[in-house]
Amino acid sequence: MLDFLGINVEHYIDWGVILRHLLLICFALVLTLPVAFNREANSNGGGVRTFPLVAVATCSYTLLCLDVLGTGEATGKFMAGIVTGIGFIGGGAILKSKEDAKVSGLANAASIWNTGAIGMSVAWQRFEIAIIIAFINFLILRLGSNAKKIVKENGDCDDDSKSASN
Repeated sequence: MLDFLGINVEHYIDWGVILRHLLLICFALVLTLPVAFNREANSNGGGVRTFPLVAVATCSYTLLCLDVLGTGEATGKFMAGIVTGIGFIGGGAILKSKEDAKVSGLANAASIWNTGAIGMSVAWQRFEIAIIIAFINFLILRLGSNAKKIVKENGDCDDDSKSASN
């Protein structure tokens, strides 16, 4: 392909590594889809684009870091930078209403952080951690909205009864 420039492409491209990285990145993507679909259905924020992109990017950056830096102190610093960056993205998902001081987007922000952890876990080939994170995140999002409604309803009843007794 670039032989006319005198560059031996096979010297620079290892197709086995490309295939391995492609499979890992796709695995991170697949693990985040249930969370992405849940967030898309239940919010106006991140959804089927945001969450998989966070997981794919995190997995990709971590694979790059592992291939270039190996497993030393620099890798830990690199990973800390990734986690910080994901926190910054998640911070943008949090909104506060001026009228009623209501805060929204916290589940989106936490889920963005979680999908980053999924991507990083897959890159380290710690599939058990990635699967557990994906499962717990989805379970909390799926069951948490119902639990939140129950808690709010019970809280409102207590407030009403207090008001009536005063």
